[in-house]
Amino acid sequence: DPSTKYLPYTNVSFPKGYVRQWPNNRTTVSPTWLSTDLRDGNQALANPMSNSTKLELFRTLVKIGFKEIEVAYPSASDQEYNFVRSLIDGGEIPDDVTIQVVTPARPELIMRSIQSLAGAKHAIVHLYNAVSPVFREIVFKNTKEDTIKLTLNAVCLVKKLTEEEMARSGTRFTLNYGLEAFSQTEPEFAVELANEVLEEWGTATPENKIIFNLAATVECAPSNHYADLVEYFSTNIQKRDSVIVSIHPHNDRGTAVAAAELGLLGGGDRIEGCLLGNGERTGNVDLITLALNMYSQGVPPRLDFSNLQEIVAQVCKCNEMATPVRYPYAGQLVYSAFSGTHQDGIKKGLDAQAKRWEEVDRTGSGKKFWVMPYIPLDPKDLGYGYENFIRVSSQSGKAGTAYVVKQNLLLDLPRRMQVSFYQVIQRECERTSKEMSVSSITSMFRSTYCVSSQPTGRLYLHEYRFLPLPPSS
Repeated sequence: DPSTKYLPYTNVSFPKGYVRQWPNNRTTVSPTWLSTDLRDGNQALANPMSNSTKLELFRTLVKIGFKEIEVAYPSASDQEYNFVRSLIDGGEIPDDVTIQVVTPARPELIMRSIQSLAGAKHAIVHLYNAVSPVFREIVFKNTKEDTIKLTLNAVCLVKKLTEEEMARSGTRFTLNYGLEAFSQTEPEFAVELANEVLEEWGTATPENKIIFNLAATVECAPSNHYADLVEYFSTNIQKRDSVIVSIHPHNDRGTAVAAAELGLLGGGDRIEGCLLGNGERTGNVDLITLALNMYSQGVPPRLDFSNLQEIVAQVCKCNEMATPVRYPYAGQLVYSAFSGTHQDGIKKGLDAQAKRWEEVDRTGSGKKFWVMPYIPLDPKDLGYGYENFIRVSSQSGKAGTAYVVKQNLLLDLPRRMQVSFYQVIQRECERTSKEMSVSSITSMFRSTYCVSSQPTGRLYLHEYRFLPLPPSS
């Protein structure tokens, strides 16, 4: 009986009569994206990336369009520190890209982290400490008051050091305070602590905002609960117009994408995650899936995945990991149908859509909306083609084989012929227990129906000649 061992999550205590806003909200603009592939992603790898590999991935992230990138934990090692310096000294950071570094709330580590950023045009200092009861009471043996004091001392030091560094090198700094284990923290205490940080920082304005990172460090409740936590924080934090609410879901329950989407509805402005969901345990939220979910709803994500196959290959190479074939958007079989029912729907959808789009071209009115059974996003937008839409196996039907014949032999088979030919293909699939390739299908069609440029034992044109018609005709 799990009820004797595990505690359920606690509901968020909204005021009596309060009506949640997030269930009625819609995402109509994309958030600010923060890639933490080079930090949260890298720390979770069995073989962490070398600095040269990190630079390769950094350039890919810039090319995709990320404007905020967490690049290192510079106080952890010389390698991490040197990577930050190489980006700055090597001129790798475009003027419109801001780098972020992460540091625990410890004075010597804060100093080293800020030193690493000297000379950058704009940098974000991600200061964090765990604030939930399980960490306060078990790991740190701290009270709430102890946690607040430790945090404010760290914020005060960050403010002092960043002001001094800005005077020296001109680097402009933003504070990102991370409430580690936010999703397991009392909502009232999270707001109390954040308001104390806001006051201690003292310089947050609508033009120069402070960031609060609401980390679901361990995903241990449903996505709607995370949305409640974000909304509670967003509606109770002071100087809301001077605050960026950044959400950082993990995927322990397999619902990080859902939590991120609902967290945006709850008031999130910014999302932190990794490409393909890399990260500790079950990973961070996958920014590719999130961005393309928005894209498929007509919301421009401001990230370019038009060459997704190349990006996936690059990320897998750098991380020494593979992507499952059924992974959303990025998997090899995502745009393939083996089932006869699915194939029939896709074939009819393609035919109907071609007619609709031809009508738009002919009349000059209307839009070429993508409306397709089973395929919510046009693979061509991601750099794929339609050649893998229909894959034929023993589970397929007549529509799949007919589609392959039409695409490759330019023959539109009548229905009775589709049924007849699929029986030939199905017998072969069952005999071999394997998928039928395009070349196998077309070859069997030619042999079955004697479609050949050479005589094959059936009737064929032996010879011909032209004769003039008589005048009477």
